[in-house]
Amino acid sequence: MRVSIQDIQAMKGRGERIPMVTAYDYTTAQMVEAAEIPLVLVGDSLGMVVLGYSSTVPVTIDDIIHHTRAVVRGTAQALVVGDLPFLTYTSAEQALHNAGRLLQEAGCQAVKLEGGAAVAPIVERLTAAGVPVMGHLGFTPQSENTLGRRVQGKTAAAARQLVQDALALEQAGAFAVVLELIPALLAEAVTARLRIPTIGIGAGAGCDGQVQVIHDLLGLYTDYVPRHAKRYRSLADEIRNAVAEYAAEVRGGSFPTAQHGSKIDQATLHEALAQLESKEQD
Repeated sequence: MRVSIQDIQAMKGRGERIPMVTAYDYTTAQMVEAAEIPLVLVGDSLGMVVLGYSSTVPVTIDDIIHHTRAVVRGTAQALVVGDLPFLTYTSAEQALHNAGRLLQEAGCQAVKLEGGAAVAPIVERLTAAGVPVMGHLGFTPQSENTLGRRVQGKTAAAARQLVQDALALEQAGAFAVVLELIPALLAEAVTARLRIPTIGIGAGAGCDGQVQVIHDLLGLYTDYVPRHAKRYRSLADEIRNAVAEYAAEVRGGSFPTAQHGSKIDQATLHEALAQLESKEQD
């Protein structure tokens, strides 16, 4: 049985920290599930880490549906959240249509969207229709072209607005909210004022949970580690070395060996070839 939004909210009530990671494919989803991660996000970050775009902006709803289907197939207990991409929720009607596709076609259990008070009416409409919604405040990647990639909420006015936005999302029915790249003290203040869980990324340890891009924590990139990320393994080196070793063995003729293949009786092969030669002669 899958984790529910009520289970996630109960974790906040118990003071239990909530781990959340991204996943974009079946195999990774299986490993995340085995680690007993309760929340899995199929984020539009797949634009950069899977599809090779420079931002999340080019990601489409069909991209998210495609990858979410795989993640749902790879999990049985985690609550899977699918991102609503850039410009797919500009109106309540559009949001309902695309959120409906995510739940019906991809099989996830909730959606995530970016924005505060401005999107609260859309959140309210979605939740009224039975769509669980996770909010996202602070640095919102879909607005990178206007915000820039920098910490948000550093002025008194910006901090006040962020608190108001968080409260608006809660009132509209969001079951949780991601706080990205905001000062730790501000994240603590928001967390203390909300009944729903906060999930931080670059927002300090005072949030109810944390989310990380799986590629960052596994070290699948060697050229860049975000300040807010911790690299728990360096799998890029392991993968590169393994592939190089394989290529060297193929070139040198040491792979494959007899143990990597199957056998046929010599007499059987001789009979088959003889029959073939006989047909060719006829």
